[in-house]
Amino acid sequence: MKENPRYSALYILNNLDKGKLTLDRILDDASKKTDCLSKKDRALFNALVYGVLRWRGRIDWVIVHFSKTPINKIDPEVLNILRLGIFQIIYLDRIPDSAAVDTSVEISKTFAPKWVVGFVNGLLRSASRKYKEIPSPDFGKEPVWSLTVTKSFPGWLIKRWVARFGPEETSHLCDAINTIPPITIRTNSLKTGRDELTELLKSDADSVYSTEVSPDGLKIYSSNVPVPEIKGFRDGFFQVQDEAAQIVTMILNPKPGEKVLDACAGLGVKTGHIAQNMKNHGEIIAMDVSEEKLLLLESEMNRLGILNVKTCVHDISTLPIDKNINGLFDRILVDAPCSGLGVLRRNPDAKWSIQKKDLNRYNERQVLFLTNLSKVLKPHGALVYSVCSMEFEENEKVIHTFLNNHPEFAIEKKPGGIPDGLGSLFSEDGFIKTYPHKNDMDGFFAVRLKRLK
Repeated sequence: MKENPRYSALYILNNLDKGKLTLDRILDDASKKTDCLSKKDRALFNALVYGVLRWRGRIDWVIVHFSKTPINKIDPEVLNILRLGIFQIIYLDRIPDSAAVDTSVEISKTFAPKWVVGFVNGLLRSASRKYKEIPSPDFGKEPVWSLTVTKSFPGWLIKRWVARFGPEETSHLCDAINTIPPITIRTNSLKTGRDELTELLKSDADSVYSTEVSPDGLKIYSSNVPVPEIKGFRDGFFQVQDEAAQIVTMILNPKPGEKVLDACAGLGVKTGHIAQNMKNHGEIIAMDVSEEKLLLLESEMNRLGILNVKTCVHDISTLPIDKNINGLFDRILVDAPCSGLGVLRRNPDAKWSIQKKDLNRYNERQVLFLTNLSKVLKPHGALVYSVCSMEFEENEKVIHTFLNNHPEFAIEKKPGGIPDGLGSLFSEDGFIKTYPHKNDMDGFFAVRLKRLK
């Protein structure tokens, strides 16, 4: 991979197409190369990768219009070169069309025969002159097809959203997802306060605003430096976390001195939030199937100054939960693996990797996780289930299935001890669902269950 933003972006997109790793993992693996890019080139690299993934559907619509070769017959690497070129032509005003075409042609010369180079050159030049003339499907007559093309989403997802929300609201939802979100962080109250952190951050960003619901959250707009270089990061003053994810721990409402299980801890963002709410007193077991993630979690806890977390490698789909865990838990957080369709504005690659059939597969595993974890919760203890998904199969359906098989559990429709601003987000059924277009947050679902006996 050359230390050039366009070559680097192509490398990322090509590796993502192989389907073996997530975008985050590919970016991490390539960081030694991309970190060498200048600030300007790094900004272009990020714009290209995320922009192509965000707008791939519309970009492919343009390619289909100008290509005599069916899009599924175009070599994947050549297709990604075309996508990069067209994205620059349509969305990057500061890059002249001629530069977008010429740089794409130069990249194709490094591996493709002359006729392919000519194909790339001809298609991009035609697109640069005539892409605005391409007709779009009529929104009034074909809303699903129109939104699929113009908003750049897979048709199956638009179809289910239109059936649920209607065409107009689906359009607003798509627009919110396609908008680049701010960096949202959570103040580490073990080390500093939100007001103090706000003042510290002002030199690294154009603007910093407090979140409306979370008392610890801040939104950073137009940061001048990467997150690890923002003032206060190395000192453990904050973690990056969307406000919707912060709400999950607020619903759990862990108390100092309790024994809490973070069952799908991952890299420990919610673990850190649980610990700061417990004021470093009590016991937290951070559990995950990945030992690699838990090692990173331990490093993160050290950065944050957190002392009451122990890690446990375990696959929750198997019983018993773990022989090394003594006793039952006061509270359990099940932030379950899911489709991630609620966080598409941050992870646009999931638009094109998740299929409708995956939702039922996630549903089965989510129900299994709840079933197994219910066995290690104390009577009258609290269990919070959450996912970064807005889809019924991963939301209400999971809870209804679990409760039908576990009458000893019930939904806490109005859980005590939560901030006033959070109460208004609860539905009559006791569910919290957030949406990018309604709440300016990621799409999340959360519910708190109580064990009755």
